[in-house]
Amino acid sequence: MNPLRGVLLKLGSVFLFTLMAAILKATAVSVPAGEQVFFRSLFAIPVILAWLAWRGELTTGLRTRDPMSHAYRGIVGSIAMGTSFAGLGLLPFPEATALGYAMPLLTVIFAAMFLGETVRAFRLGMVAVGLAGVLIVLSPRLSAAADGVSLAETLGAVLTLIGAAFGALAQIFISRMVRTEATTAVVFWFSVTATVLSLVTLPFGWVLPDARTAALLIGCGVLGGAAQIMLTSSYRFADASLVAPFDYASMLMALAIGWFVFGEGASPRMLAGAAVIIAAGVAIILRERRLGIERARRAATPR
Repeated sequence: MNPLRGVLLKLGSVFLFTLMAAILKATAVSVPAGEQVFFRSLFAIPVILAWLAWRGELTTGLRTRDPMSHAYRGIVGSIAMGTSFAGLGLLPFPEATALGYAMPLLTVIFAAMFLGETVRAFRLGMVAVGLAGVLIVLSPRLSAAADGVSLAETLGAVLTLIGAAFGALAQIFISRMVRTEATTAVVFWFSVTATVLSLVTLPFGWVLPDARTAALLIGCGVLGGAAQIMLTSSYRFADASLVAPFDYASMLMALAIGWFVFGEGASPRMLAGAAVIIAAGVAIILRERRLGIERARRAATPR
């Protein structure tokens, strides 16, 4: 274990994912979400294959015992990716980032519903607090007739939340799959499946991008693949409970990118809601870390 290295890898993955999202937002004006999913997935594959080759796992890392589970995870994950990409194009960048934080909260609920996990009062309470934060962020979008709120922004908020919900479902699939499937296989076959599924949207307005836009879209795939590798590697060097809170560093990055790149400010209400969501998420992570330490101590105590 090397906690510092794990944290640095996690921060690196957060930075790359946030940069990738910014590029997707910048290209959303001219490129539909389905086409963005295609580029994001296809050009991540060479990066993943190169990483596996470097680790000497090119043959073993792609084996699967349950191909259908990859197909189901791919369908759910592709819907999550497509709707969240579409939401990015319609919402201010910091707001889309904040609403995306609903995903880990919904994962807790879905884990109880579909995996039978025991969710105690503290976690349920923090999930409720976090969802209240989502409502704070979302409240200006609840009425398209409100001053300064467009129908497009309301649609963007809805799409982003749909993406968060399907992303949470994808996490449930993954938590089942990793019992028998290698993490590298899960990552690789999802990229393959999403690439194929994105072609379903081909009749719905794909465009031939110019050279600059094509380069940006290819960059999205490369960044996404590199970020996924860094994220996976971070859990090899540090406990999940240590590196997980650094996901929320993306809010600071989103605020900076929104302001300096897209000229988008963040309202006090949006910031307050994001702070509530982040506080709830961190509280759950820290609580689980403490319980994990206590369980390890009890297991190590001679009986």
